[in-house]
Amino acid sequence: MGVQSRNPDGDTVVITRSDGWYVAKDEDTGVASQGETKAEALANLAEALALHERPVPEEDDVVEASTAPWL
Repeated sequence: MGVQSRNPDGDTVVITRSDGWYVAKDEDTGVASQGETKAEALANLAEALALHERPVPEEDDVVEASTAPWL
């Protein structure tokens, strides 16, 4: 069973425990992370959300095209 928490902004985070790990999931974005403690899971979720919200560079922002054959 999980624990739901709602912050003042109305965002909901669900924390569950599975196989010895705490899993924190932001219900609005679907982003999840884990940690050995609740605090660690929440800190890792905050980092994952920051990366998730980072803007994607526009085509004009690319400095140099890759010469890698797989790209």
